[in-house]
Amino acid sequence: MKTLATFSILIFTVFYSGCDETKKVIDVAGSVQLTGSYTVSALNGKKLVSTTNPTFTMSAIDNSFRGTTGCNSVFGNYTIDLYAINFGDLAVSEKYCSEKEIMKTERDFLNALNNTGSYAIENGLLTFYSKTDRSVLLIAKKDEK
Repeated sequence: MKTLATFSILIFTVFYSGCDETKKVIDVAGSVQLTGSYTVSALNGKKLVSTTNPTFTMSAIDNSFRGTTGCNSVFGNYTIDLYAINFGDLAVSEKYCSEKEIMKTERDFLNALNNTGSYAIENGLLTFYSKTDRSVLLIAKKDEK
């Protein structure tokens, strides 16, 4: 009886750790897939036509996020859990830009990052979706190397 209990615990441990390792591999693969530089082309369903569109770079090495809002610099970290993505506390420089449109784009960009819950990447386009209703918050084109 004791052998059966020990064997059951061993099987459970192997199965559980195997699933955990698979999830880690999937998360790392997702992070590697996101690695690169992007230029934001749409926010909240509206195409951006400015020459100062937000840009950002994501790195799988340390899950870092760095970019510019069109006016200020932004940086921080992100975490991935399968296709869920979460941006931690982002730091933003506090330079004032006189153009109201740039400041509005900056607010929309930062709000999109703070409200992102999941992502998809297809044909070089990265899409961030809302954590509440899966609406599209941001679309960014991956820069070619």
